Amino acid sequence: MADIIIRNGTVIAIDPERRIIADGAVAITGDRIVAVGPTEEILRDHDAREIIDASGMAIMPGLVDSHAHAGHGLIKTIGGGRGDLWYQACQGAYTVGSTPEFWHAEAQLAALERLRFGVTTGVSLLGGGDSIMRTDDPAYGDAHMEGVLGIGTRSVVAVGTTRPPHPLTYARWNGSLRTDYPVTFEQQLATSLDLADRWHRSHEDRLHVAFLTPTVHQQHLDGPGGGDAIAHSRKVKQIAEERGLIFTQDGHTKGSVRIARDIGILGPRTLLSHATGLTDEEISICAETGTTVVHNPSAVASILARCPVTELLDAGVTVAIGSDATAPDRSADMFRHMQQCMHYHRTYFHDPSWLPPGKALEMCTIDGARVLGLEEEIGSLEPGKKADIILVDLRRPHLYPANMPEFRVTYFANGNDVHTVLVGGRVLLRNREPVHVDQDAVLDAAQRETELMIERLGIRDSLRTPDMFWRNSRDTNLIE
Repeated sequence: MADIIIRNGTVIAIDPERRIIADGAVAITGDRIVAVGPTEEILRDHDAREIIDASGMAIMPGLVDSHAHAGHGLIKTIGGGRGDLWYQACQGAYTVGSTPEFWHAEAQLAALERLRFGVTTGVSLLGGGDSIMRTDDPAYGDAHMEGVLGIGTRSVVAVGTTRPPHPLTYARWNGSLRTDYPVTFEQQLATSLDLADRWHRSHEDRLHVAFLTPTVHQQHLDGPGGGDAIAHSRKVKQIAEERGLIFTQDGHTKGSVRIARDIGILGPRTLLSHATGLTDEEISICAETGTTVVHNPSAVASILARCPVTELLDAGVTVAIGSDATAPDRSADMFRHMQQCMHYHRTYFHDPSWLPPGKALEMCTIDGARVLGLEEEIGSLEPGKKADIILVDLRRPHLYPANMPEFRVTYFANGNDVHTVLVGGRVLLRNREPVHVDQDAVLDAAQRETELMIERLGIRDSLRTPDMFWRNSRDTNLIE
């Protein structure tokens, strides 16, 4: 007896045979898929306590977002597009302006956004940039983890150390009272180890921990703390290897992959984000070391330089797609990022034959699972894998007529077409509404914590509409 059968939908399995089953079904027992096939066969061989009718819908594996940032969800458009103001808000919030309540509220908001968009697994860096990881105290990581647990999605939370020289100044709050204190590399590493000990592969394997260090560029080697940057990267990578954790770095570009090779931190469990402006040598380095890449096609980094995705793929490198969300100009809607990815590289080559939609969909499912070391558990609809499943409503004007569903879901769908979401066999979203979560409470907490953060940092002026927002072909105030 199965627990759930999803029937009468179009199964897009992303399994080894890349099956598309026009009238298909999936049987689930506990947190696992037990059968995938034509509806007639599944109903013949299985009974179930619950039947979900997927008529007019695509049945797909949950999407994987391989790179995003915790904390950003409460900062979003602050700064009005000015990078200096945006980074100022991030820098302040993630060191001296946030509380555990901030991190809990943001985690809930971001996880709820992912849930509603069909993202069942996502990577979240606990902060972002060079020196703004909130790893001075485990309380902030704990609050984030608890927030994600309350929504029910699967998460890989990346924690680690920040760029030398140290110590860095952080602050805690007791009401309106702020207390500053210095934080060393050793303290951040201890915090990261504590979080990994208590949270990695916990709660039915829904929470994972990854380690990270800042990406090292030539200017960092030439400046103060260059030797420490190398030593810190090697130490954190070594610990990650010993514990079987994914090691990731954000912002690789223009020579940093070669430096990472020289430091000795590449390999099959290393995931490089952005990876723009790579040389042919660096593409070969990724292939030879088994290093994986997450491409963020909607990010500003991809405007400034190109990630050579097609060249990496042809060299045998596994490349996934990340949202780099939430940020001033992008959400966690992975359908948007798939479409952006295809157009980005086709525009570069002036040729629409590059990156077929099936490859883009793989990059947000099975390839996303692979770069996280989870391809045996998630990323496709196969017996034995976790029942992370989404139903995409195809009976929508922009997705009709009802043919070529593998094209429609990739070219035309958006996150708001996601109708039902299951994670580990548990229904979390039904008819576009969260089942176990008070959405209004999540939104109200996010608003409250954002207002408090803005007041602590004194950055309310960063919320105003920019002078050149209207009637101009270019906002020259955004040029740094």
